[in-house]
Amino acid sequence: MAVGTGVAALLQGVPSPIESVGNRAIDYAPPFLKEFAVKQFGTADKPILIGGVVATLALLAVVAGIIGRKKPRVAIAVVGVIGLIAVLCAAIDRTTTAGRALTLVPSVLTVVVSLGALILLLATLREREEAAAAHPLGLGRRGFLKASLGVTALAVIGGAVGQLFGDAAAAASRAGIRLPGAAKAAPAVPSGVEVGVKGVSEFVTPNRDFYRVDTALRIPDVPAEGWSLRIHGMVDQELNLSYRDLMNMPLEEHRVTLTCVSNEVGGPYVGNALWLGVRTATLLEMAGVQAGADAIKSTSADRWTAGSPIETVTDDRNAMVAIGMNGEPLPLSHGFPARLVIPGLYGFVSATKWLTEIEVTKFSDFKGYWTTRDYTALAPIKFSSRIDVPKSFQAFPQDKVRLGGVAWAQTVGIEKVEVSIDKGEWVEATLGAEDNNETWRQWSYQWDDATPGNHQVTIRATNKDGDTQTSERARIRPNGTTGWHSVQFRVE
Repeated sequence: MAVGTGVAALLQGVPSPIESVGNRAIDYAPPFLKEFAVKQFGTADKPILIGGVVATLALLAVVAGIIGRKKPRVAIAVVGVIGLIAVLCAAIDRTTTAGRALTLVPSVLTVVVSLGALILLLATLREREEAAAAHPLGLGRRGFLKASLGVTALAVIGGAVGQLFGDAAAAASRAGIRLPGAAKAAPAVPSGVEVGVKGVSEFVTPNRDFYRVDTALRIPDVPAEGWSLRIHGMVDQELNLSYRDLMNMPLEEHRVTLTCVSNEVGGPYVGNALWLGVRTATLLEMAGVQAGADAIKSTSADRWTAGSPIETVTDDRNAMVAIGMNGEPLPLSHGFPARLVIPGLYGFVSATKWLTEIEVTKFSDFKGYWTTRDYTALAPIKFSSRIDVPKSFQAFPQDKVRLGGVAWAQTVGIEKVEVSIDKGEWVEATLGAEDNNETWRQWSYQWDDATPGNHQVTIRATNKDGDTQTSERARIRPNGTTGWHSVQFRVE
């Protein structure tokens, strides 16, 4: 497997055999299992899946080796079947950006090397046992030791190559990019957006802390050179735009808060960033949207798809094809070289990373990746609020009980936030200044008459349409959670 991984790393856009098997597991997993993985493991779900695949293969390898001592043909058959599964997974892997024949190379090599290693080890082991019978002092160990060291060296070299060269082309491309200034720069962050409570999420989320939820086991290795964005479908003129074309267009900066549909009540999958890019409305005006179109279908480099209502990418919200995030080129894990940012919609219908295509079409003619898995095609973000301070069971001195967090109602805006202590009356919290209606707002609350003991704080928000957050709990599927966030804490 190390050899297959190393070879895949040297072939741009080709997944390793482990990744191909993992990708099939992701695509075929039922929605409830995906929700369980995100809830239990968060952003560590992908390493855990990869670790599970590796552990399973290791166990099967041990079994094959033990069987091979007595029944070598059975062991060879077991390894051959495992290898065939890897080849079949590679043959249907949607994430490849290379030709199908090239995509099969790592898996085929994995089968060849696996069978070769097994046959070699079994043969030298048999020679060792025969030599041991003839020479009780153990003179037959040398051949088996050499074969074992050779196989180990091959695995180490393959693994090292995989680590050194994975995503190398995109990383090198990104390192050489200097983003131009925006024709329309974002206004300065207003004073007062930060409420000054230690532990409350930063108003602008640093790139390193911005949540990542996607289906990519391996970040697509897509250098800006050679990348293009195709806009086609129900348009008057098909467009093929290079990265340089986008950089030469009028770029705009906007601060926008993004939210994942997998975000539980009080969850971490929401973040606010400064995005740089070209408005989708500008691009679609260049292409000319034909009558009857009601959707765009966006496609990533790894063939992931999403559908978005046409009005959300042509109205006055700041929907864009982004190439920058917080003053630098998009990080690899957040969509380099380009991604969609559509305010007001959950990410599974709006935030396609590693973007390669926008097709103007009709919802009746296609389904996106998650809308084939029991999620709704239309997914406006349900406004919500979160308690950042206190953390669960955090203790405060009696004279310093200051609470805080964030609330969001993208494209509408937050009007007020209220807190309730121990299920008592609702009291209005202090809101940080508003940047724009596409970003979250911080809030704080000073509990001046706090009493010692254990307490519970609950929060709810009201948006600028006058709607107050519902207390009714809704599951993630089909279109996002609802409910009030509560936290237990202690006053000493």
